[in-house]
Amino acid sequence: GLLERRRCRYFYTGRACCQMVEVLLAALILVCSSVSGGSVGGYTGLPAMGGIYYYQYGGAYSGFSGADGERAQQLDQRFYQLKLPIARAAMAVGGCLLVFPCVLILVGVLRTVPWHFPAWLLIECTLEIVIAVGTVPALYYFFCSLLRIYNSSVCKEREQLYQSKGYQGFWCSLHGAEIAVGLLGCAAAMAYLLSAGLAVREYRKVHEQKQKPIQF
Repeated sequence: GLLERRRCRYFYTGRACCQMVEVLLAALILVCSSVSGGSVGGYTGLPAMGGIYYYQYGGAYSGFSGADGERAQQLDQRFYQLKLPIARAAMAVGGCLLVFPCVLILVGVLRTVPWHFPAWLLIECTLEIVIAVGTVPALYYFFCSLLRIYNSSVCKEREQLYQSKGYQGFWCSLHGAEIAVGLLGCAAAMAYLLSAGLAVREYRKVHEQKQKPIQF
């Protein structure tokens, strides 16, 4: 079958398994980041209310009247603009984390690169360690930025306005998708560290095999 071909045997290795896990985690980070910045959230969020028409024609603000409705729209827009940069940054990081293991899988499938250029395995190990270590300050910046937004006057006023009308879901606190980004980021860092260790082991294996005399 297809997986019995020589190049496809790479998918049976521990490195390939770690890299496929990295692809999955990066995809989930990308999705959760887009959820965090994709809507204004709560009662007025497009996914929750079933369509753009309901939102566009004012149904999402049916509980408001006059100046309160206009103020709610303004606060939603300002809150969305505050969250947009950090959401885009998280999506960009998730996209990079998605591409990198795909490249490593492609190189691993070729198999000739690690054999003719064993230093590639050390480069791969170094890059994976850098990514794993860099994930920690990236997550710290992500959550600090979100907490600063949730502690802003815009978020507090928006929360009070919606609560005064009896609407729920507008609390100035982290929601599930943002917490998931943190957990997935930690899992991705662990996967990269494990993959780096496997790359070092593969380098030693290749080095030992190349040191063996050729038998005729």
